[in-house]
Amino acid sequence: MPSPEKKNLTRKRKAAPAAIASNGSNKKNKEQSLEEKFQKDREKAAKSIMEFRFIKRRARLLTEAQLTKEGCSGIAYWMSRDGRVQDNWAMLFAQKLAIKNQVPLHVVFCLLPKFLDATLRHYKFLLRGLEEVSEQCSMLNIQFHILRGQEAIVEFVEQQNIGGIVCDFSPMDFSEKWIEEVKKNVPENVPLVQVDAHNIVPVWVASDKVEYSARTIRKKITNNLEEFLTPFPPVIVHPYSAESPASEIDWKGLMKFLKVDKKVDEVDWAVPGYKAALAVLKEFTEHRLEKYSSQRNDPLADAQSNLSPWLHFGQISAQRCILYVNEFRNQFTESVEMFCEEAIVRRELADNFCFFSENQSTFEGLHNWARTTLDAHRKDKREYVYSRKKLDDALTHDDLWNAAQLQMKHEGKMHGFLRMYWAKKILEWTQSPEEAISTALYLNDRYSLDGRDPNGIVGILVSQSLIPGRILFSQYRFFLPEVVNWRPARWSLDGASSLWEDSLHGYERMQKEIQREGIRGALWQSRSGEENGQEEMILREVKIMNL
Repeated sequence: MPSPEKKNLTRKRKAAPAAIASNGSNKKNKEQSLEEKFQKDREKAAKSIMEFRFIKRRARLLTEAQLTKEGCSGIAYWMSRDGRVQDNWAMLFAQKLAIKNQVPLHVVFCLLPKFLDATLRHYKFLLRGLEEVSEQCSMLNIQFHILRGQEAIVEFVEQQNIGGIVCDFSPMDFSEKWIEEVKKNVPENVPLVQVDAHNIVPVWVASDKVEYSARTIRKKITNNLEEFLTPFPPVIVHPYSAESPASEIDWKGLMKFLKVDKKVDEVDWAVPGYKAALAVLKEFTEHRLEKYSSQRNDPLADAQSNLSPWLHFGQISAQRCILYVNEFRNQFTESVEMFCEEAIVRRELADNFCFFSENQSTFEGLHNWARTTLDAHRKDKREYVYSRKKLDDALTHDDLWNAAQLQMKHEGKMHGFLRMYWAKKILEWTQSPEEAISTALYLNDRYSLDGRDPNGIVGILVSQSLIPGRILFSQYRFFLPEVVNWRPARWSLDGASSLWEDSLHGYERMQKEIQREGIRGALWQSRSGEENGQEEMILREVKIMNL
């Protein structure tokens, strides 16, 4: 029997039998790599950021100091959420400042030995992506540094006589705390500028308040797309060299520096880095985009983009993905529109919620009506109650839930539709909504490659309390038994297609598909040894979802 470590749970995807119908431009694209194509697109947009109109509303000043320090020796881009060189508005803005002041450009990444519930799986994906960033910076005469600890950037700014800091944007509360600490400790005459390089329309431009649904934010975003959905200019070879090059990075030493759970190791289906992300994007447009609009919510179909790990770590730009996928609009109009809806509106709705919410990942962060409803059902009798350990080990009575949990545990991913079911059942099987939210976030952040992300937070809160919701709350209310038991209440869905309604409330269809087609995965069972009394883990093959 193969060990769980050796068992490859990754499905080998078959290429679509029919290639995408190519027009002239797509034929040309096949003759060159996406990396070459995108570089030509950048050079066509402008020779450099100095000849490109940078939209000032992408950036916001976080300090009283407005001008770069006189006599400085460099500009620093404090990289965090957007781990890439090209197609990065924060990097481009930093290079613009450095060229304008005729000084070297430094890119700084501050590595923490431990970060929330991140494991070795996440750190390997992060660091290997940063190795690629380091190589690209070296070729562009940009100094790349990895510092140990967030506080190290303050010392770096002083030692290198940095005249200005550019940071990228994250709506997560921990990111805001890091920025506040840096603002307090860097010299007063060093400005700190934040650039939203993750969203197409910056969060502070799209709205000035929490938006309750895609319906309320959609128009605000689409009204700004003409201005913000632009091509990128290239990050060029930097014309000003540092007096001394950045120290060589000891990548193996950094691995030893980590104090994380090393039992959760990397997965083999997702290769880190920008180049690997381009390969996934290319595969999506050639083999899955055609069926994206009709089958993306079907866990039995291979119709999703699979780009979320690279988008989460910022190793590819969502804006670049949109620009490229839009080239297929004439062939797959509905799929392209739906991909844009998910990659722009839904993603930016999640950032909006986390940015404006004071309690972004707790029970207190839910809307009043949701808290009231959940409070009213605190004492509801639950047929099954599981500890966090039992849930972690997928030891429930529900084979489908176990399969979803095990796929996330071993592969670092879970289909979005199954994630809704997975999160809802945690609400049913735990003693309180607080425990349900905490447990779901812990498991998601520990195993999923795209954990610790606004999309994950909002996805779990949507599943467990329907907020931000797609339902017309003025006419309908969430009732715990209806969600727990998947009773097909015919709610009026706000902007959702009939496919969504059928998928969400027609769960019986998927169960029948599973019984007929079989589902793939691995079910862990805990069994006490009769002879030595020690618990042994027995791996039992179960036909679980063909994902």
